[in-house]
Amino acid sequence: MSKTALIIGTSRGLGLGLTQEFASRGWQVVATARDPHNAPALQQLAAGNPNITLEAVDLDRPETLIALKARLADRTFDVLFVNAGIMGPKDQSVDHVTGDEIAQLMMTNAIMPVRLARLFAPQLRSATGVIAFMTSILGSVAEDKTGGMDLYRASKAALNSLTRSFVATELGDRGLTVLSLHPGWVKTDMGGEAAPLDVATSVAGLTTVVEQHAGAKVHAFLDYQGHEISW
Repeated sequence: MSKTALIIGTSRGLGLGLTQEFASRGWQVVATARDPHNAPALQQLAAGNPNITLEAVDLDRPETLIALKARLADRTFDVLFVNAGIMGPKDQSVDHVTGDEIAQLMMTNAIMPVRLARLFAPQLRSATGVIAFMTSILGSVAEDKTGGMDLYRASKAALNSLTRSFVATELGDRGLTVLSLHPGWVKTDMGGEAAPLDVATSVAGLTTVVEQHAGAKVHAFLDYQGHEISW
């Protein structure tokens, strides 16, 4: 029986790459985007691969999470991979950020991914299910030796903290594995052309890390090569 992954945020970049990588390994993939009909690369990928089905969800609109949950209520997943996220304001200084800007950044990058995971955790396969959050080494407080991108860093640090609380208080004896994953510095719209990694290398590593940790029953902060990162 093939395994099934629900991947959140797949219209482009790493999410699109993850969808292709999981499907190429024989997984059934439910791939979401804010509006799949306006995601041509995702549409093209799904049209050529029967392992991929598309769903709409927008983390900035909580009602769409509830609607997605209802549509997928009868499904059991082996992996939930929450990839969606934003960079935040161009000016990353705490001196200039507005309340609305920091609220959107924190809601999209930290609050809503964990809210979604709480919603779908009961549908993860007990003992072997994996919940993966796309975070960043920039969210590591211990590794911050240079500063820069301060607001984005804060949002990913918040995601890491909320994820640990989610594991401690919500999962109980379910035996699920939770991974906070750093994809590396990747050539995407967010990562820019100076990044040393291509999407294919990153997502191949991330997918392998997820597959290798099924049944591990841990919460770990790892990079795309499986190396541990300090919190």
